[in-house]
Amino acid sequence: MELRHLRYFIAVAEEKHITRAAERLGMQQPPLSQQIKAIERELDVQLFLRKARGVELTDAGRAFLEEARATLMHLDRAFDSTRRASRGEQGRLCVGVTSTTPFHPVVPRAIRAFREACPMVALTLEECLSNESVDRVRNEQMDVAFVRAAMGNGQGLAVTSLLDEPMVVALPSSHVLAQTKTEAPVSLDRLSRETFILYGPPGTGMYDSTIAACRAAGFSPRIGNLGASTQLAPRITSTLSLVGAGLGITFVPASLQRMNMEGVIYRSIKGSNRPMATLKLASRRDDKSAVVKQFINFVRKEAKDYAVGT
Repeated sequence: MELRHLRYFIAVAEEKHITRAAERLGMQQPPLSQQIKAIERELDVQLFLRKARGVELTDAGRAFLEEARATLMHLDRAFDSTRRASRGEQGRLCVGVTSTTPFHPVVPRAIRAFREACPMVALTLEECLSNESVDRVRNEQMDVAFVRAAMGNGQGLAVTSLLDEPMVVALPSSHVLAQTKTEAPVSLDRLSRETFILYGPPGTGMYDSTIAACRAAGFSPRIGNLGASTQLAPRITSTLSLVGAGLGITFVPASLQRMNMEGVIYRSIKGSNRPMATLKLASRRDDKSAVVKQFINFVRKEAKDYAVGT
């Protein structure tokens, strides 16, 4: 028995008339009658009672109708699911973020747009440092990751540069530069004698950008110490907490000014050597997932629209 036989049977059962069912199916009445008889012979049961003005289901026919409908419904769902998966509208997606990337509007906008367009994709977010995210993408523990680290497209990764964001300096509210009423931009050379609190280890975007900007301005940043250990904060929130406690200053992407921390004041940085934070999206170069491709397209569109809007 083929699937078309189930459709023939359902049409006759619903129309209760072989001629009307044949018209509905776009076929002649005699071949349809022969197909129904062939189904009954194969099942060795009588499915219909033949009457003068049509047909009526037997008890066996009613049981078969229920199962036939369920079979075709399940098959239709399977077809729909397969098509959605091929279009990247169904499946699973693990997205990595650093503690700074969600503050930029492009990231939440892209995720929101993707969720609205593809509600059947099970999307999860995981936070870690850029270097950790890159390793997890490469090891197939994540599918894509928003990162700040400066990197190329090597080592099996495809890296899309989304935008460059200026960084600002976060100062303790008691700092002399934080108390100016004009909120004038600060030049890097004014910060050469400051104690810096760095976010993350070398190889992460914020750490490398801070070091590079200071050296371009002609000095190496003095990194704060607590006891015998260099002050490297593991997360941006702890970095800003240390700034608020008066232990030093730090650079953060301008979008982080949305984070209001007690005791922390933000000031823009002027000069040609001001530090920049690059927002990138990392994925595996050989990933054939339609869901991943769909997500990357949404992110690229949001980044492009943001650039045009600004």
